[in-house]
Amino acid sequence: MLPEDRDAAYLWDMLDAAQAILNFTENTNFERYLQDRMLQLAVERGLEIMGEAARNVSPGFQLDHPEIPWKGIISQRNVLAHQYGAIKQDLIWEVVSVYLPDLAARLTVLLPSPSQDQEE
Repeated sequence: MLPEDRDAAYLWDMLDAAQAILNFTENTNFERYLQDRMLQLAVERGLEIMGEAARNVSPGFQLDHPEIPWKGIISQRNVLAHQYGAIKQDLIWEVVSVYLPDLAARLTVLLPSPSQDQEE
């Protein structure tokens, strides 16, 4: 099932932010990440964008795709946006280095390819 246009737009936003984070952190380890405040802020902002977009994906689409951790993504955004004093960089790094590559792959599968867009 392909997402409706509205959901597809939010999924593209999520994937774009995830890919940006992965590109930013590609040649970085945790120690370097801790020393680079600009990188930390860029990663945090990308995760916020992902969470905001996830929050806007329709409930029906979310229910149809339990392989995406919707609640976790949205909760992470809420912590970053509202409880920024409680941000734990080791947990952020774990999300980026362990979970984000798989999430990006799962989002890619959910989106129509550019050729599918042109055929419709």
